[in-house]
Amino acid sequence: VQLQACGGGVVQPGESLRLSCAASGSSFSINSMGWSRQAPGKQRELVASITNGSNTIYADSVKGRFTSSRDSAKNTEYLQMNSLKPEDTAVYYCYARTYGSVYWGHGTVVTVSS
Repeated sequence: VQLQACGGGVVQPGESLRLSCAASGSSFSINSMGWSRQAPGKQRELVASITNGSNTIYADSVKGRFTSSRDSAKNTEYLQMNSLKPEDTAVYYCYARTYGSVYWGHGTVVTVSS
């Protein structure tokens, strides 16, 4: 499974961004996808995940602001990020989980600054 993430950028507090993560290769074996992030000097943390059945899990820090969705036909996962805060600044990594492995995409940088 190969993952290609994009959509990061620089925004002001309160603005929105949408990240996308396109899966290729053995994407049929994926049973869930998600996003983690790593801020400078901090450990990587789970942000959101979504299963094949569209069940979602969110970190408490992003609940009500971030929404994860999947387009199965395009093998693509999206992370809609609204009401962004400076503390959301991080490198965001998408991942895909199969029954045996976890695959990671390259990070995309999100910077929230006034």
